Amino acid sequence: MMHAAAAFSIRPFTAEEWPAYRAIRLRALADAPDAFGSTLAAEEALAPETWAARLARSTTSGIDRALAAEMNGALVGLAWAKEDADDRAIVNLFQMWVAPEARGQGVAGALLDEALRWATERGAQAMQLGVTCTNAEALRLYARAGFVEAGVREPLRPGSDLMEQRMRLTLAPPAP
Repeated sequence: MMHAAAAFSIRPFTAEEWPAYRAIRLRALADAPDAFGSTLAAEEALAPETWAARLARSTTSGIDRALAAEMNGALVGLAWAKEDADDRAIVNLFQMWVAPEARGQGVAGALLDEALRWATERGAQAMQLGVTCTNAEALRLYARAGFVEAGVREPLRPGSDLMEQRMRLTLAPPAP
């Protein structure tokens, strides 16, 4: 999907792109360490085979959708949508991030729109995510899209003082 206002596109990653996926994921963790449940150190330690398998699964599982945002031939964002392990009617959104040089140009909204489109196409009834309570821009993005607070705030990761808010968007009513 191409966006005319800014020269960027949103597309799924291919399995062969695992080195590029790894690079942008690590860049995201370095840029925004308080935005993710994982850490830069934990993911830097993963073997190349782990990265390759993770991305390969996303292209063949039918329950994952790893999305890339490109601008002028460079990766500038990512998001990962995945069917909930306990409830197939829910899609979880993870790893949402946009590079500083691409912020404010609609990239985050386009990534979210594409994840929502994929979730809706597969018949999901809801999308949920976790967002750090101090991330005002992300909270505004999700609220504009119709997400509402769902559940209690919890630490971002064990031992963290940062709190994460679960948010949820109803996509379709449950089938009768």
